[in-house]
Amino acid sequence: MDDQKGAGILGESPDGKATVYNGVVNDPEMDGLTLYEKKALLVNRELDSHGMGKYQWYIFFLCGMGYMIDLLYAQAFGLIAPALQQELGFSTSALGNIFSSFNAGLCAGAFVWGVLVDIIGRQYAFNLTVLIASIFGLSLGAPSNYDGILVLTAFVGFGVGGNIPIDTTITLEFLPQNRRFLLALLSIFQPIGVVVASGIAYGFVPKYACGTGGLGADGELLKACSQVAEGEACCDKASNMGWRYLMFTLGAICLFIFFLRFVVFRFQESPKFLLYRGKDEKAVQVLHHVAKFNGRQCGLTMEVFAALADEDSSIASAASGEPVLGGGAQQLESSFAEKVKKELARYKLLFANPLIARLTILVWVTYMFDYWGFSIAGSLLPQILLQKNREIEVSTERTYRNYVIIYVCGIPGVMLGALMYGVPLVGRQWGMVVSSALMAISLFLFSAINTEASNVGLNIMEYFFQSMFNAILYGWTPEAYPAPIRGTACGVASFWGRLFSIVSPLIGAHLLASNVNGPLYLAGAGVFVCTICIMFMPRKYMGAKSY
Repeated sequence: MDDQKGAGILGESPDGKATVYNGVVNDPEMDGLTLYEKKALLVNRELDSHGMGKYQWYIFFLCGMGYMIDLLYAQAFGLIAPALQQELGFSTSALGNIFSSFNAGLCAGAFVWGVLVDIIGRQYAFNLTVLIASIFGLSLGAPSNYDGILVLTAFVGFGVGGNIPIDTTITLEFLPQNRRFLLALLSIFQPIGVVVASGIAYGFVPKYACGTGGLGADGELLKACSQVAEGEACCDKASNMGWRYLMFTLGAICLFIFFLRFVVFRFQESPKFLLYRGKDEKAVQVLHHVAKFNGRQCGLTMEVFAALADEDSSIASAASGEPVLGGGAQQLESSFAEKVKKELARYKLLFANPLIARLTILVWVTYMFDYWGFSIAGSLLPQILLQKNREIEVSTERTYRNYVIIYVCGIPGVMLGALMYGVPLVGRQWGMVVSSALMAISLFLFSAINTEASNVGLNIMEYFFQSMFNAILYGWTPEAYPAPIRGTACGVASFWGRLFSIVSPLIGAHLLASNVNGPLYLAGAGVFVCTICIMFMPRKYMGAKSY
């Protein structure tokens, strides 16, 4: 508690379970802050005094499950692609449409949910995204035609797409300031999702595939029934249920996560969102609820906020007579035109000055080429690995086993990314520079060598550094922006990334049809663009205090 005492905080109550506030008006740390930022600072202090309480751990794990869902499906579509292609008979170049359909849904979901989370609140978005993913995920195993699968895949993507911008925003706004490295550690759930998808696929897809590992009695791949004469052996729905069992299982997992979020644990709206919307009293109620859940008492009251509002002089609205950001009841009483004007003004914060404009542009470009690279890797690497292994006579079952080995190694990658938060002179920025460069190098090396050991080893290297890079990137992005635009900033960055991930699998699939290594060069070049962008990020926004 010593680092939290001083101006604005008198100390702890006699029982040590509550923070007592005093003299907030004359707190030098508040000099130059807007009324909203002053209130947000007090919320930070209150949450800091709780430490990592039970409420914070519930939030961390439930938001982590949202991260898990993101790559659960992304990996699954890559794993079922060969079985789908064999049953439905579409070309290798058309294979990219499945990934692009999913990424189109992700793109729409990232933008819509990223913006909505700053308008309707964190609470509704937190639950609705998972519910949508579970409904359409369960439905994915039903259709037997290519177009039906494309449509349902897009709707699954729409639900899944909002998870990362929403979950990082929620986690940041409830974490104590000295535990922000846990934002990067959230990404540990992504390789867990990949491992879960790969493990379930290993159990279902090879076992319930057409023929033996997709091969007929003559050792040749069975063709789709639409491509052979009537009565000839072919790959039909009844003999190819493995990928459907995988889809049903993943949909059930999503439904279970929704049950945990909506029934078992009732998430409270973010206090910072409520402050921005002028609902100070509700924000205080949430803080008292969180304190009670953690076995503490909350010392922050409406009287403390009222003292700030009475004395505030760091904003220009007092002279203009307009209701101000963080102005409580006054803000709620503003006219519709004033509310619309304030809503539009939020987006200007992304380009408020040259430095933050540079930050925003570089973040967007980083997300574009990060998603470009890992969308190709995630969607086509399983197919590439399967093709390369067939050339050296490695069985389909053994290939699926290797997937599990490869993706387990993403877990230590995320852990190393989280550790980078506290390493002097390295930290977030250089951790991202090194990991993205090594990820790109591993993709280039994979294109040059083809043995079972190198295929496994280089894929492990690629996924390790991909996991490390994304852990730091996803954890740092919400830190760089204030709460009123945090969800929007993360959502729009994710939108640009998802937009590029629609195009990249299409190009990659066309290259794969003619050259198995073509997509690897494409992905590696994109990741190197991220390396360059991160090197030019403004250091001011690396690990700054969040409001």
